[in-house]
Amino acid sequence: MSASDWCLIESDPGCFTELIRGFGVTNVIVEELYGLAEQNFQNMHPIYGLIFLFKWQKADDSKADIVRDSRLERLFFAKQVINNACATQAILSILLNAPVKKNDKDEIGIELGDTLQNFKEFSKDFDPQMKGLALSNSDVIRLVHNTFARQQMFEFDAKQADKDDDVFHFISYIPFEGRLYELDGLREGPVDLGVIPDGSDWIQTARPVIEKRMQQYSEDEIQFNLMALVGDKMPTYKKRLTELEQQLNSGMVTDTLELQIAELRQLISEQEAKMRAYKVENIRRKHNHLPLIVEILKKLSSESKLAPLVAQAKKKAIEHRDLRQKLKAAKATK
Repeated sequence: MSASDWCLIESDPGCFTELIRGFGVTNVIVEELYGLAEQNFQNMHPIYGLIFLFKWQKADDSKADIVRDSRLERLFFAKQVINNACATQAILSILLNAPVKKNDKDEIGIELGDTLQNFKEFSKDFDPQMKGLALSNSDVIRLVHNTFARQQMFEFDAKQADKDDDVFHFISYIPFEGRLYELDGLREGPVDLGVIPDGSDWIQTARPVIEKRMQQYSEDEIQFNLMALVGDKMPTYKKRLTELEQQLNSGMVTDTLELQIAELRQLISEQEAKMRAYKVENIRRKHNHLPLIVEILKKLSSESKLAPLVAQAKKKAIEHRDLRQKLKAAKATK
C-alpha cells in the first residue's frame, strides 16, 4: 500500500474506539447496537451520533432534502473524494459536529484534541468538496486510519467493484441545532431529516428513519451494522465511586451506600474488561501473520497436503459463486 492510500477498516466498535483515541479524542467510545428497539439505547447517553453500515445502493438526491444554505457554514460536511475512507469520514462527521466540552464541569461534550480541533478550524470556511480534499490530504488522519492496514505479501492493483460485487458504505446520523441529519459523503450535501421535537431524545426521531432505510432491502438481507458514538462513562463512574467510598470511610455506612458502591465497581470492572478485549482484538488485527502463514504452507507442501487443500478450496469457491448467482437470479425474477 502506497503512502497516499487509505486501507479498508473493519466495522467493529473496538477498532473505531481506537481510531477515535488515535485522533486525540479521549472521552468518546463506540458501542455496537444489536437492534433498534428502545431498550438497546438505554444507559448509553449521551449519544453523539450513529454510524450505519449497509450494502450501498445509489441514492436519489432528487428525493432528499439536501442542505445547500447557510447551515453548511456551521454544519461540518465533507464530500468523500477518496476510496476506503468512509469509516473514518463517518466518525469525523459525528465528532466535528458534536458539542464541545468547554470545561471539566460539563458532563456533555467532546474533547476534540489538537488534531481534530486544528483540522476543524483550518477547514471551517471550505465548501464540502474542499473539506473532502483537505481530509484526503491530512497526513495525521490518514496515518491513524492506516494503523489498521493489513499486512500483505504482494502489492495488488486496486480492483474496482463490478455490478455483481457487494459494496458496503458507512454513513452518520446526528442531531444538530434541533434537527436530525444524515451525513453521507457520497451525496451532494447533508440530508435534513426533520425537526427533533422539543424535549425529545433525538434517537426517537432517528430510529424510524433507519428502520425505513432497512426496509428498502429484501427480507433476507441482514448485512447491516449500527454503532453509536457515546460519552465514555468511566471517568464519571470512578469519580462517583471515590465520593461514595469517602462517605463510607467517614462512617456513613448504610445498605444503600454499600449497594451503590458494589454496583459502581461492577460497572467499572465490566468496562475495563471490554476495553481489554478491544485492545487484544486490535493487536490481533494489526499483527503480521504472514511469516506464520508461509511456514504453514511450507509444512503442508512438504507433506503433500497443500495441493488437495487448494483443489478443495477452489471447488468450494465455485460452489459459493454459483449459489450467489442463483440467489441473485431468483431475486431478479421476484
